[in-house]
Amino acid sequence: MTNDCWLLTIDMCGIIGYIGKRNAVSVVLDGLKRLEYRGYDSAGVAFFSDKGIEVRRCRGKIKDLTSMLESENPTSNNTIGHTRWATHGKPSEENAHPHRSRDIVLVHNGIIENYLHLKKMLIEKGYRFRSETDTEVLCHLIADCTHGCSLEEAVMEAMKEVKGAYAIAIIKEDEPDKIVGVKKDSPLVVGLGEGEYFIASDVPAFLNYSSDVIFLEDGEMVILTRDGVRVNKLDGTPVRQKVKSVSWSPSMAEKGGYRHFMLKEIYEQPRAIADTMRGRFNAESGEVNLEEFGFGEEELKSIGKIFIVACGTSYHAAIVGKYIIEDLVRIPVEVDIASEFRYRKPIIRPEDLMIVITQSGETADTIAAQREAKRLGAKVLTICNVVGSTSSRDADAVFYTHSGPEIGVASTKAFTTQIAGLYLFALGIGKTRGMISDKISKALLQELLTIPGKVERSLSEDKSIRNIAKEFFKARGFLYIGRGITYPIALEGALKLKEISYIHAEGYPAGEMKHGPIALIDEELPVVVLAPMDNLHEKIISSIQEVKSRGGKVISITNNIDSDACSISDKCIFVPETNVYLTTVLMSIPMQLLAYHIGVLRGCDVDQPRNLAKSVTVE
Repeated sequence: MTNDCWLLTIDMCGIIGYIGKRNAVSVVLDGLKRLEYRGYDSAGVAFFSDKGIEVRRCRGKIKDLTSMLESENPTSNNTIGHTRWATHGKPSEENAHPHRSRDIVLVHNGIIENYLHLKKMLIEKGYRFRSETDTEVLCHLIADCTHGCSLEEAVMEAMKEVKGAYAIAIIKEDEPDKIVGVKKDSPLVVGLGEGEYFIASDVPAFLNYSSDVIFLEDGEMVILTRDGVRVNKLDGTPVRQKVKSVSWSPSMAEKGGYRHFMLKEIYEQPRAIADTMRGRFNAESGEVNLEEFGFGEEELKSIGKIFIVACGTSYHAAIVGKYIIEDLVRIPVEVDIASEFRYRKPIIRPEDLMIVITQSGETADTIAAQREAKRLGAKVLTICNVVGSTSSRDADAVFYTHSGPEIGVASTKAFTTQIAGLYLFALGIGKTRGMISDKISKALLQELLTIPGKVERSLSEDKSIRNIAKEFFKARGFLYIGRGITYPIALEGALKLKEISYIHAEGYPAGEMKHGPIALIDEELPVVVLAPMDNLHEKIISSIQEVKSRGGKVISITNNIDSDACSISDKCIFVPETNVYLTTVLMSIPMQLLAYHIGVLRGCDVDQPRNLAKSVTVE
């Protein structure tokens, strides 16, 4: 990953717009197909015809939208399209994009944070809402500003009122030769052709037609016409266009310029964590939005015990969740590997809650455990990344992590967003049950807000981690150790290395070293030690000394540059300081990068490791 490579921050939804000499409907449908890898549950297009702007949309896949349009065979020179992954409102035709308000039609990626306030204001003005989305608010708001002015002027006026993240493409019936786009905290890119222009959320949407692009910056607006492209700031100030030539192949473009999906997904974690927490709490009041977890206060107060079941990487997130929930809420938590749960005749009662953690929502063992818990009368909460999956449909409540599609088989961003979800759940239930004060809740939520930025800082260690990988990639085995809440992170680090590089690796609680694993230590065994500055720091230092005294090579990961861990280790990797619970997220990043670089150096297929599948749908 070179410094001049565009660092793609990908949304779950997809935008594509086209104005030019080709049939815009066909171009946009082709672009939407090239964005399918992002994941979505509905799709739609808006195009100009003799009747004005016509909108076609449906729940389902691009092929369903294409079938809908086949009988019409529409032609147009100006079209916008969208694939949506539900956030506000269920997957449905009504909630699909594009949305319309009078003569304004738009598509939108992102989340509008103050949409409830804006919606109330617009309802008072007489606007009628037909969807459950925050996007429709934007549509009505821009329509409300169009009196006697151009589309771009209305957009500039409307966006003054909007808070949140957005990438928008807008068209207006009486301006058929124009598309306006705006960007803030959500990617939007412009493609330049000969007499034709594109706007999209990602380069693959139009790469077959154009490789000359303008990457819009936050707070910028682009106006596409048949005559060319203009870029302004939202206050109207012209922006000098910076055109870049993209040399990616279509398959490389899907990876955002990264060599592998896995690396791209590692780098997407700041955005993924931000999307997982966005709109789900108020840090100023210290309140978590319990509706996001699907249970009322009385139900949460009556929980007697919590069971968490999961497989693989999600199982390690479950163990982290146990530490967080038991420490903050003081409810007993049992964690099971899903494939073992129903075969041990678990004692689970109607007052108990099962939390099911699954990236895909289709893992057979996890679904079987979930159904067993429901059969025994317990309530089930699923933490999942895939809208409409089997697990989410079978559960009493669902918390979607919104991490976006994860193509690489080895889970990265799904894992860290699962921890973020469990952290929010613990704070929500702890506050409800009176175990967490307002002051503590505010502090814990304020710290969560800093995590995307701190993950970015952790990613900045990539070059030094790659150098460490060069030194140790020929090792026959690795040992990972941690204490307390970092023990499951050691398990996860070992699993990543096994999956990606085919090197045997084990994760152990450091306190168990003398109960067997210490026999493995010699000059050829690298030991990765998680050494945060917590109440167990002195004990982990003792473990490092035990390894060093037997000739082992130590790679320490710590959040304090003055830690004794660095002075006695062979290599040291730093992550930012945070609270004990969120340290698990930051310490996961270096281990993901270490596994990735070792796998690449060994010539392994890091995106599709041998014998593994993304979703294990059989027992």
